[in-house]
Amino acid sequence: KNLGYERVYNLSGGYRTYQLTTAKQSNENLSTEEHICSNDEISAAACSLPAEEADQGPEVDVDACGLQCPGPLLKLHHEIRTLKPGGILRIRATDPAFEHDLKVWCQHTGNELVSCGFNQGVFEAAVRKSRKAITEVTAQRGNAKTMVVFSNDLDKALATFIIANGAAAMGRDVTLFFTFWGLNILRKPGRVKVKKDLFGRMFGMMMPRGTRRLSLSKMNMLGIGPRMIRFLMRRKNVYSMEDLLMQALENGVKLVACNMSMDLMGIQPEELIDGVTLGGVASMLGNAEDSDMTLFV
Repeated sequence: KNLGYERVYNLSGGYRTYQLTTAKQSNENLSTEEHICSNDEISAAACSLPAEEADQGPEVDVDACGLQCPGPLLKLHHEIRTLKPGGILRIRATDPAFEHDLKVWCQHTGNELVSCGFNQGVFEAAVRKSRKAITEVTAQRGNAKTMVVFSNDLDKALATFIIANGAAAMGRDVTLFFTFWGLNILRKPGRVKVKKDLFGRMFGMMMPRGTRRLSLSKMNMLGIGPRMIRFLMRRKNVYSMEDLLMQALENGVKLVACNMSMDLMGIQPEELIDGVTLGGVASMLGNAEDSDMTLFV
């Protein structure tokens, strides 16, 4: 109107857009700063990382030769927790399945697989610890694993704890819910003086106490089968049932005993190993809803 126009209209946003495109910018003198040169080349000082970012950290060598699954993975998980972000872990293993396991582990934990390959039949790999690895933070909701342990067969218990330790090594929250016969896995091996009724004493006498008295689901052969399996496990450097149980507790696997089953079978809390919590069906269902995998063993 100042220029003599009578019918002037402003489209919504048009004037503000014009102001933004024509107004003086706050960084017009950016080329005079030391970070960006006049020829638009970024100086080395501007793009160099801080000392703590550029430092790759120390290196750790891990020898997992001779160990079978999940031995190499558990050693990797244990040792990498001692490294600072950016540190390099070099591991050697003879387990033929570890090459694939390592690649999957790195993919799901955020750690970087720097190099890997075979050298005279031995698998060698270098892993750089990520600055935001899942192993250093709480597992996100929906990534947890829940297993209902119903059986007290040795072979099924071994499979359960191998999976549980593997998931824990990948940074996942793992909960094992023991019910009915599965409670025998958590019983102390020795006798515990507790007050029981007649049926409780009968159940206590007929059921196995602890992991060393578990039988096989197949080929038990009056107790010869479990001895054969344990002998082969020692010979082939496979973690024993007792070692897997201790590893699970150290890795933060939650062991929950069904309180109703304990009451029904006459098992007292004092008879269970340390580190076990009591829970009911709501505890199991709550964990299952937060999980992307639930198994019934």
